[in-house]
Amino acid sequence: MAASAINLAGELVNRREAINRELSRNGVRFGVYKNGEYHDRLFPYDPIPRIIESDEFDELEAGLKQRVNALNAYLKDIYSDKHIIHDGIIPEEYVYTSAGYFPQVNGVTPPGGIFAHIAGEDLVQGEDGRWWVLEDNLRIPSGASYPLFARDIERRTNPKLFREVHVRDNRDYPRLLRKAMDFVSTEGIAVVLTPGRYNSAFFEHAYLAEKTGAALAFPEDLEVVDNKLFFLDYAGNRHRVGAVYRRLSDEYLDPFAFNPDSVIGVPGLLSAYRSGNVAIINAPGNGAADDKAIYYFVPQMIKYYLGEEPILHNAPTYMPMFDKDRKEVLDRLGELVIKDVAEAGGYGVVFGSSLDAAAREELADRIKAEPRRFIAQEVIQFRDIDVIDPETGEASPRKADLRAFVVTGQNTHVWYSGLTRYSSVPGQMIVNSSQGGGFKDTWVLAPEHGSESHERAQQRNESVASVNLIPHSRKHTLSLVTASKADNLYWLGRYTERAFTTLVQFFPFYDRVMDTDVDAFRPFARALDLPEDFEDFDEFIHSFLYDGKNPDSVRSAIVSAFNNAVVLRPELTSRLLQYVELAVTNITDAAERSASASDIYAQRDIADDMLAFWGGVENSTVDVTLKAFIFIGKYIERIDLYTRFRLPEDELDAPLAKLETYSRALDGKPLPSCFVSGISWLLGQLPDRGYPELTKRLQGFLDDFNSRAIAGDVKDAGSLSSMNMDAKRP
Repeated sequence: MAASAINLAGELVNRREAINRELSRNGVRFGVYKNGEYHDRLFPYDPIPRIIESDEFDELEAGLKQRVNALNAYLKDIYSDKHIIHDGIIPEEYVYTSAGYFPQVNGVTPPGGIFAHIAGEDLVQGEDGRWWVLEDNLRIPSGASYPLFARDIERRTNPKLFREVHVRDNRDYPRLLRKAMDFVSTEGIAVVLTPGRYNSAFFEHAYLAEKTGAALAFPEDLEVVDNKLFFLDYAGNRHRVGAVYRRLSDEYLDPFAFNPDSVIGVPGLLSAYRSGNVAIINAPGNGAADDKAIYYFVPQMIKYYLGEEPILHNAPTYMPMFDKDRKEVLDRLGELVIKDVAEAGGYGVVFGSSLDAAAREELADRIKAEPRRFIAQEVIQFRDIDVIDPETGEASPRKADLRAFVVTGQNTHVWYSGLTRYSSVPGQMIVNSSQGGGFKDTWVLAPEHGSESHERAQQRNESVASVNLIPHSRKHTLSLVTASKADNLYWLGRYTERAFTTLVQFFPFYDRVMDTDVDAFRPFARALDLPEDFEDFDEFIHSFLYDGKNPDSVRSAIVSAFNNAVVLRPELTSRLLQYVELAVTNITDAAERSASASDIYAQRDIADDMLAFWGGVENSTVDVTLKAFIFIGKYIERIDLYTRFRLPEDELDAPLAKLETYSRALDGKPLPSCFVSGISWLLGQLPDRGYPELTKRLQGFLDDFNSRAIAGDVKDAGSLSSMNMDAKRP
C-alpha cells in the first residue's frame, strides 16, 4: 500500500502548479508582519506528502491520546486541588512562575471538565524512525485548515488514484471540532472569535467557522450581560452564546480580567466563564501546561495521573533551574539547542553550535541570571523529507516536523492527518510558518480491511458522521449578521458593480481614442470625477486601471471588494469567495504586465469574474436575505454609474426592477443605515443629471428604507466601507 501511495504522490508532483493555482484562487493564506506592516502571503505548499503507515499511526494515536489526557488532568489539578504539587512531582515554583498560569481562573472547572479541547502536538521523526514530542500547544494551536483544504484539491486532481490508494479521510476535522464544541456548550450558538482581519491566521478562523457552521465573531460583536455572553446582530438583537472557539491569546481575552489595555477582548467574558455560562475553547490558563519548562515534567504527569508508562518520548531536556542540569547546559552550550520559554513560533530558539565564543558567553550569562526562562535540549537529528524546489523543479531534502491535532470532547480523537511543516532552507532546523517555512499534506494510510484497527476506525467514523453540520450552516442568515458584516455585504455589492460597470463603459471610450484623439476620453473622465487634463494619457490610463494607491482606480475597487468579501467566508462560502480572489489575482497580474498593450483586454477577464461571482451568489443556497444585502448595494451603485454616464432612462428600468425585487425580500425587516445614506446621496445628485422620473421612484425607496433604518453607527469604527475610502460616493 505504501508503494501505491508513493506513486500517487508522484502524480501530485506533476500537478503541483494546478494545485497551487487552486490554493491561490481560494485565498489559502498566512499573514506575516514585516517592518510593522501586514502582508498576506500564500502559505507555500509542497505536493509530496508525508506518508505514515497505518500501524505506525496507531502507535502515535495511542501516545497522543495518552499525553493530552494527562495534560488535561494536570490543568484540572493545578487549578483546583494541586495534588501534583503537594506530592512533590512538580516544584510549585515552576507552576506559579509560568507566564501561562493565571490565578484568575483558579478554582474554575470549565464546562464538560475539559481544558484543552484542541491540542497541537509538535513531533519530529528521528533518523532511526523514532518519534519525539518537541512541544505541546494547548492555547490556540493553528494550522489544521491548510492540509484540510489542500486534501480537498488533491482528491479532485486525480479521483481514480485516491480510490485505489486507501488514505484515511481527513475531512472529518470540522465534525470533530463541532462535536467538541457542542459537548461543552452551555446554551446558545457557537462562535469563532477572531481578533480581526489582519491576524496572521485569519484565513483559518474564517474557514473553520464556515466548515463548522459557527458564526465568525469579532470582539465588538459580543457583549456580556448578567454574566452571560451574547452575539449582537446588525439590528442590535442579542443571541445567547454557549461556546466560544477563541483565536486570541489569554492576555487580550478580557480587559477587565487580564490586560486592561486590550482593545480586542470582550469585557466581562471571564466573569461569564467563571459563572459556568459559556465554554471557552481552549480554556483560559492553558499556558500553564504548554510552558516549555513544564514540558520537562509531562512524562511524570502521565505516570502520576494515568498510572502508565509514556508511549511517546520527550526530547532529552535539561532545566537550568536545577543545579546539576545548569552545569550540564553551561558545559555543553555549543552542543545543545536553547529555548526561551517565553517565546513561540520558532522565535527564541538558539542552536549553540551556531554561536561564536562571545555570543555563547553572553547566552551563558543570561541563563545564569534567569535560569527559569530557559530550557536546553539535545539536538534531535530528524529525518529529511523531499520537497520540490520551486526554482529547479527538482526534489530537495528539507527538515520537517509534524503538528498532530488532538480534539477532546466526550472522547479524545486524534485527527487522521496533520500539518507537516518544512524548512524553506536546506539544512535549517526551524520549520515554523512564521519563519518562512511551507507545508505539506500528511497521509495516514488506512488499516487493512478486517483488522482491529479497521474496526476501531469504522466505529469512530460512525460516531463522527452523526454530527450534522447542515443545520448549523443554515444559521448564517440575517439573524446572525453583525452590523459590520451588514456593511460588508452592502459594500461588496457596490464595489463589485463599480469594477464591472466601470470596465464595461471604459472600453468603448478607449476605442474611440484610437480613431480620434484623447478628447474622446474626456466624457468618461468627467462622468467619474477624474482629472481631464491628460498631460500623459498613457500614464493616466495606467493609473486609472492599476494604481492601488489611487482610490478611483479599477484595482482599488477590486481590492476593496475583496477586503469586504474576505470576512464573509462563512456566509458566502469559499466557493463563491474564490471569484473575488481571482479578480484580485488577475488585476495584480495585469498590473505587472502593464508595459504590454495586450493587458488592457485582460481586464475583460476581471469583468467575467464579477459576473461569475454574482451568478454564483444568485444560484447558491446563501440565504435570500443575505443576497438582498449584496444586490441592493450592487443596484444602487449601478444606478449611480448609469446616471453618471447619462444612459437613457429606459436602461434604468432593469436595475430599478432588481432593486425593487431585492427590497421586497427584506419586507418587514430592519435595515442598516448604509441603505438610506446611499440612496439619499444619490437623490442629491440626480437633479444635476436630469432624471426626474427616476428621482420620484427612488424617493419611494428612501421613504420605505427610512421607516425601517436602524439608528446609530456600525460598532466597528474600522469597517471596510466606502465611506472611509471614497469621500465622493458614500
